[in-house]
Amino acid sequence: MAVKKKTPLRMCLACRQMLPKRELTRVVRDQSGNVSVDTGGKAAGRGAYLCFKPECLEKLFKQRLLNRNYSCEIPAEVYQDLRSQIEASRSAQSAEGADGED
Repeated sequence: MAVKKKTPLRMCLACRQMLPKRELTRVVRDQSGNVSVDTGGKAAGRGAYLCFKPECLEKLFKQRLLNRNYSCEIPAEVYQDLRSQIEASRSAQSAEGADGED
């Protein structure tokens, strides 16, 4: 009898919705205070997650949610890295959906 593996869930910082970890982007703050986008999802430090919805990305920018979450000033380049990674992931997901319809 095969045992089904449990899918880890994380909460989106903007919409507060619980989603599978693989469907979210992780931003991590390490012990020295550096904040960066974690592409591998396994970097050491405190992580915050964001889903790929455009409205969540806009809410993150508008309300400066990462600044609140980490209680420090987050550089603008971190927000830009996050925006480019989410847009790339969103376009990759839409391309996969188009390929699967054939």
